[in-house]
Amino acid sequence: MSDKIRVLLADDHAVLRSGLKALLDLEPDMAVVGEAANGLEAVQLAQTLKPDVIVMDISMPEMDGLAAARAVQEMNLPGHIVMLTVHAEEAYLFQTLQVGASGYVLKSSADTELMDAIRAAHRGEVFLYPSAVKKVLGEYLRGVQGEGGKREYEALTGREKEVLKLTAEGFTNQEIAEKLVISPKTVDTYRQRIMEKLNLHHRSELVRYALKTGLLTASE
Repeated sequence: MSDKIRVLLADDHAVLRSGLKALLDLEPDMAVVGEAANGLEAVQLAQTLKPDVIVMDISMPEMDGLAAARAVQEMNLPGHIVMLTVHAEEAYLFQTLQVGASGYVLKSSADTELMDAIRAAHRGEVFLYPSAVKKVLGEYLRGVQGEGGKREYEALTGREKEVLKLTAEGFTNQEIAEKLVISPKTVDTYRQRIMEKLNLHHRSELVRYALKTGLLTASE
């Protein structure tokens, strides 16, 4: 089990949890290590089990998924969070990004997209269903804040700007390393420096920063 992605499932519907567990257990690189029926249980199990990825339903009793995700992030636990929801509304999508989640999957597409989202989150990447990407780009490009972000951006070195842009475009460490002819470890070092300079803490925040400051354009 040590080489498998350790997954915690948090959803208040027992039948859905069972179905998701059966689905994930069929994947050779995944293992469900715990199940929670509400947000409070999810936070408690995240502390004790320290899973690699938490699949978190948004609508749950005791504590909803967004509050639980925020609590997990504040505890600086190593796991990444993938939000699973029936809601396609933009409000939920943006709140998901704001709490630092690494993925947003609709329950209607869970059978095809959840595994990809879990693997992406485990790699430290962000997974959004296609129409959600357009919503995020549109919202943040409309809300570009300009000067403050531009000053921070100009403080980065040329190579740091390249790594930031490629990261925001969704390239993996390996792909960025190949493009810039450097090692994946060096890419990670550059990313850490970027995040320190911009006072960011999660890769998803780095992507949002690039969108917010207009580093990415809609065509990209």
